[in-house]
Amino acid sequence: MAQKGCVKSLSFDPDVQVRDEKAREEALVHLQKNDFRQAITTWFKLPLSDNYVYHAITSTQLAQVQEVIDHGRANGLHDWYRDEDNKPLPPPPPQDIEAYIHIFLPSTSTTAALKGFESNAKRDSIRRSVAGHLTSKRFLHPHHPLSPQFNVPKSKKPPPNPYLDFWSWSCRNLEWCGPCPESERTAQSHHVLPVFMHHFGCVVPSYEALELLRRVARGRPIVDAGSGNGYWSFMLRQHGATAVPVDSAQSTWRVTWVSDTVVSDAARWLSRKENAGGRDMVLLMVYPIVGGGVAGGVEGGFTRGLMAAYKGDTVAVVGTQNHNGYTGFRGMTMDEYVEKEQRDWEKVVQIPLPSFAGKDEALYIFQRREPKSDPA
Repeated sequence: MAQKGCVKSLSFDPDVQVRDEKAREEALVHLQKNDFRQAITTWFKLPLSDNYVYHAITSTQLAQVQEVIDHGRANGLHDWYRDEDNKPLPPPPPQDIEAYIHIFLPSTSTTAALKGFESNAKRDSIRRSVAGHLTSKRFLHPHHPLSPQFNVPKSKKPPPNPYLDFWSWSCRNLEWCGPCPESERTAQSHHVLPVFMHHFGCVVPSYEALELLRRVARGRPIVDAGSGNGYWSFMLRQHGATAVPVDSAQSTWRVTWVSDTVVSDAARWLSRKENAGGRDMVLLMVYPIVGGGVAGGVEGGFTRGLMAAYKGDTVAVVGTQNHNGYTGFRGMTMDEYVEKEQRDWEKVVQIPLPSFAGKDEALYIFQRREPKSDPA
């Protein structure tokens, strides 16, 4: 079992830290000053001379990341949106960025916030394009038996979600107001992303997404397959769900949020006799890798292997909703894969997630179709 904590931090305990409101306020003050390095150092109780190397898309250190942040939009660092000729578009105004962040706050109704985001957008603006994209992709099955569970009310006292605080700052600092066709033309990322990935994970879990998973599970365990450092499992538990983190431990993370990760290939774990293929469990895949798993390096092998091993009726996937090839498959989104290769499954949910600058994330939930009865 992995020990909870943060590399080079002698006192960081996630269970304690997420409830320390003073520590949160201190980090927010640093973020308001765009001192990302100090916000991370303070919240994760790191030494001031921290020299940890973050390995992800690139290798970097906190001090180097802060230098890039201090350059602002120089050298095209904030060019997330491009026209049809691939020329950078002007960044969205602050009020549009705030409106995008507002969509994912626990204190708002996502449906209502999305409507306001679109209705108050100026014609031909980036905000209007983002609103159209998010609205067109959002889907809550209106006639499925589970549909009463899909309406997540807003919350006055949600469980703390520190990743959302840091993500909100990144939207403001990087001048990002959400994904759209104009942002899909940009393949670049930002130096902040490796730090986010090491400390929190690949995708920010929103309040709506966590509550949807809890509601759909209806008390059943949620198998977090490929759980990484365990942030989604940690947050699901904060919401009262039972999460079982399973990971092959092939990747290195700076922060470990849970101490009970089962070290195993998830498909093999499901196939064990005592787990019965996860028949009475919900299967969750957060940012499934394009290759790997029991199928080796085959493209989409991780996802296909898990779908073959799983015998339950509910699959949830966190991944991209465009064709940038970041998750699952290089040429298909998850719902396109299910439609093409998994006809026994039906999409019942697709909701946008807080997306890092230049990306486009969503939560998909699929339900196994009831077998058709033979005519009498």
